[in-house]
Amino acid sequence: MLADPSRYWNDEVTVSGTVVDSYSIGTRGAYRLADGAAELWVVSDRGVPRKGARVKVTGTIREGFNIGSLGGKINLPMNIGSGLVLVEREHKAQY
Repeated sequence: MLADPSRYWNDEVTVSGTVVDSYSIGTRGAYRLADGAAELWVVSDRGVPRKGARVKVTGTIREGFNIGSLGGKINLPMNIGSGLVLVEREHKAQY
């Protein structure tokens, strides 16, 4: 799925991988998930896992995102090739 996330735009999906970047303000934030071959940004209002964590994430593939009360649209780093993100519904640490 991470190799071609645009194929799943607006669909709910479950993916897993390792967190390679993580940014948060309070309980909201974004983290970059990698599976070895591809990467995908995930946005969350439930807190973000720390860098290096293995997680399984369920959510909806969207183009861009709005983090509400934090003040409008936030641009993710320029290295996001597709501009798509996974808007998280839930995530669980994997052991």
